[in-house]
Amino acid sequence: MKKLIACGALAAFALVTQAATAAEFYIVRDATTKKCTVVDTKPTTTTTTVVGDGVYTTKTEAESAVKTTKVCTEQ
Repeated sequence: MKKLIACGALAAFALVTQAATAAEFYIVRDATTKKCTVVDTKPTTTTTTVVGDGVYTTKTEAESAVKTTKVCTEQ
């Protein structure tokens, strides 16, 4: 019984660790420069705004989305 509990706890820990390390990328637009960039952490400042479809799983996916996001392509 103890082995079963230990194995269950180990499996739960592995799943939580894997979910915590999943990459997240965001497209943010700077309010002053009006330029879009890709960042790997959700911005917490008021000088940048998250644009696009929210969270991207790869940096390449986010960079491709910058090219098609309207506020990033307007000048």
